[in-house]
Amino acid sequence: MKKIALVSHGCAKNLVDSELILGLLAQNGYEITLNEDESDIVIVNTCSFICDAERESIRSILELVESGKKVIVTGCLAQKHPEDLKKEIPELAAVVGTTDFTKIIEVIKKVDNEYVCEVSKNPEYIYPENIERQQITMGASSYIKIADGCNYRCGYCIIPYLRGDYRSRPMENIIEEAKKLVKKGVTEIILIAQDTTSYGIDIYKKPSLPKLLEELNKIEGLGWLRFMYAYPTHLDDELIDAIARLDKVVKYVDIPLQHSHPEMLKMMNRPAFDYRPMIENIRKRTPEVSIRTAFIVGYPGESEEHFEHLCNFVRDMKFDRMGVFKYSREKGTPSYSMPNRVPAKIANQRYKKLMEIQQEISIERNKKFVGKTIPCIIECCSDEGEVIARTQFDAPEIDGVVNIQTDKIVVPGDIEMVKIIGSTEYDLVGEI
Repeated sequence: MKKIALVSHGCAKNLVDSELILGLLAQNGYEITLNEDESDIVIVNTCSFICDAERESIRSILELVESGKKVIVTGCLAQKHPEDLKKEIPELAAVVGTTDFTKIIEVIKKVDNEYVCEVSKNPEYIYPENIERQQITMGASSYIKIADGCNYRCGYCIIPYLRGDYRSRPMENIIEEAKKLVKKGVTEIILIAQDTTSYGIDIYKKPSLPKLLEELNKIEGLGWLRFMYAYPTHLDDELIDAIARLDKVVKYVDIPLQHSHPEMLKMMNRPAFDYRPMIENIRKRTPEVSIRTAFIVGYPGESEEHFEHLCNFVRDMKFDRMGVFKYSREKGTPSYSMPNRVPAKIANQRYKKLMEIQQEISIERNKKFVGKTIPCIIECCSDEGEVIARTQFDAPEIDGVVNIQTDKIVVPGDIEMVKIIGSTEYDLVGEI
């Protein structure tokens, strides 16, 4: 039986697909290796959200091909450029689309004799509930994909064209998966989708994330429950109340707003309303909440006036966490052929300025934790007594950490009370 390695690029949603592919391989008796040198075949699960992500995926494919490996390309890049990939990299063994990875076993059986292209023209993501995920990262936290695809058509985003329309998973399957993860020792479960707040609209005919949170909150042994990628129109009172009321749901809201100026939001095909009352409402109902957002600068048509509006909005709202992205022109998106493109130099300046504004806010935000004792999840520890932990106000890998010095023996995944004794612009310093 062939030895197979897998390289996963991109977001947590892609990571779940990679783990499902590994689950399929395990179910069918294939030996999985983490060492690409030992493998007969390498599967590269790619990202294609922006140009930089594509370049990283292509670099990875080329390195493996040059080392003589039989390479199968799956994921977003395969969906977006199936013909071009084979043309530019003729050594490829196969390309498999975003919603075709469940056919990976058939593909593997064929690649010794022929090149295989298994890419659906109209992707339709149906979560393979019969596959037991083989987790690549087992630690304090684990992701659960509650839906895939997207019904929105934001001007800058290629995802709906690569993954199809929004499809939710049945609630009972999500709950069952969460229970299994907790039994394996996972402390924090993170719900993900292209837009978690639309969960259930297709199968239950109404947004059902509050109900899902309610059910997951009942799981014995679960420490924290978090959801990412909220959409502004569905952050209603019912959902905000669930965040405030349910004890295991962390007081953290991730809501990528993309811009503040109504004209820009219309051009982006985003909900064009004043976001201030919504943010104030979240903070009023859950005073200790941490709000993360993300913005795009340099989108076609963004004037100095639009950008200044965004700078003032960020200064006023004082977001706890914030990401900024420079607009990436992607073929196949509505914005690709838009006029009034912003020069790269100006986009870079805007990116720098907005990040500098946020850095000042972040420094002040982090200072407020100094002197407080707060629960933190232990991520990892070294033999020298250095411990990396995280508060409930920080999501793994994208937000800050707590650096702890302690003589106490702590276990990754445990939630410990930590006294915060110092802070930097993004991280905290603590002691147990």
